[in-house]
Amino acid sequence: MKKIFALLMVSMLLLAACSSGSSNGTESKKDSETNEITAWAWDKNFNIKALELAKEGYASENSDLKVNIIENAQDDIVQKLNTSLSSGTTKGLPNIVLIEDYNAKSFLQAYPDMFHPLTGSYETDDFVQYKVEATSVDGENYGLPFDTGVTGLYVRTDYLAEAGYSVEDLQNIDWKEYIEIGKKVKEATGKRLLTYDPSDLGILRTMIQSAGKWYVKADGSTPDLAENDALKLSFEIYKELVDNDLMNFHSDWNQFLATFNGGEVATVTTGNWITPSIKAEASQSGKWAVVPHPSLPGMESVNASNLGGASWYVLNVPGKEKAVDFLTKTFGSNVDLYQKLVNEIGALGTYIPATEGEAYQTKDEFFGGQSIISDFSKWAEEIPQVNYGMHTYAIEDILVVAMQKYLDGQDLDKVLEEAQQQVETQIK
Repeated sequence: MKKIFALLMVSMLLLAACSSGSSNGTESKKDSETNEITAWAWDKNFNIKALELAKEGYASENSDLKVNIIENAQDDIVQKLNTSLSSGTTKGLPNIVLIEDYNAKSFLQAYPDMFHPLTGSYETDDFVQYKVEATSVDGENYGLPFDTGVTGLYVRTDYLAEAGYSVEDLQNIDWKEYIEIGKKVKEATGKRLLTYDPSDLGILRTMIQSAGKWYVKADGSTPDLAENDALKLSFEIYKELVDNDLMNFHSDWNQFLATFNGGEVATVTTGNWITPSIKAEASQSGKWAVVPHPSLPGMESVNASNLGGASWYVLNVPGKEKAVDFLTKTFGSNVDLYQKLVNEIGALGTYIPATEGEAYQTKDEFFGGQSIISDFSKWAEEIPQVNYGMHTYAIEDILVVAMQKYLDGQDLDKVLEEAQQQVETQIK
């Protein structure tokens, strides 16, 4: 299987190399002649709106450049990129494309000549460093970091108070302390601690990244499951939450929203992108706060992690130079744009100079007057860098089954060893 996969990869790389020819004179001439670029992204009210705001801001820099913004579902973007790039053509593809951070290296490493390097075109030190790692391969930067999935622990202050706790009691706690508080809250209120979709192990991703670990080692390709102490401890914590009946389970997005909007859980631990959904239940205004994400106990781990996030990439097609200029003068350096992103769509970028702006300091009355944007920005800078590699979701499909075996009573070391062997056989 590995030999077949390797041959397929080599074939794709050769096709890509033969087709790109990006540095010849003809391409350069086309670059200079093109005065129109296209950008693909998903989510009309978030990423598309962010592009529209960037387009408005860029008009003062270059009013002659026409920027076409096209909405595609994220799955459609992944499929179209794979279909075109694996066939060695960029025909029909945009100049700029938004790619989720977990998927980025599957494209950058499989189709290295199809993306235009951005190294030196913007100040990478101005962005939180875990995002720079997620957009780079072999020291070359290919993406301009956009939104963060910095995590927070959203807590119901009224439920905590019934159990004798205040928000201060949950500052910078670890998962063991979180579980002990959860037991007391359930005893006092009857409410479970959190809700989760068992088919999505994003909670494990947040746990292990807080310890600087991932499903693969730092090279991005060597599976790291059987000997991964952070992953083993995360499995144990997950089971402890289940065994103590602290975890509610949901099966889809609507059930997820209904659970916390309906007051059925005391906390929500996830990315900052859930804030608008938390605030959607106006009757709960003043009853929520956000504290730092729990750390893993007994090992080097921080109270900060990430779940999701995406960044902008430039394809190696005519117009790439203008696409780079558009990105670097908007998302790459425009502090005012980032204030609009916060105020108008609630998008929290990863551009550090923007965090001093007024929008980031705004107090949110829904969260008891807390400056949650400022807090999330501070936590984002503390997120450990990891190499997501090329196979995050494929490995997680295997771990979902492994978790069920562990919950059913099988030995954890054996479960993780079997998962390691399966990943080595099927993916590496």
